[in-house]
Amino acid sequence: MSKTTVSASKAPETAASHSDVIGHGNSPAAWTCVIIMLVGALVSSVAFVIANTPVFIAGAVLMVVGLIAGWGMRKAGYGVGGSKLKNAGH
Repeated sequence: MSKTTVSASKAPETAASHSDVIGHGNSPAAWTCVIIMLVGALVSSVAFVIANTPVFIAGAVLMVVGLIAGWGMRKAGYGVGGSKLKNAGH
């Protein structure tokens, strides 16, 4: 086994560098989708613990609403690279 180390300057390059946009979902559509779905998951989790089926179902429906809201916002131009955003980079 070799005891040589790889320095940062000699490390192999990957397909995408840090400056490339690889779509991490950093957009208003993605944030809205995730926040609504997290609230739905919280409601469903609490309802599961207290054994309340209607509230559990309401939380599950809220998670589906989050998906639909994120999809709709992406189609409206608020997704990554959307027409309503000024993507100036970091």
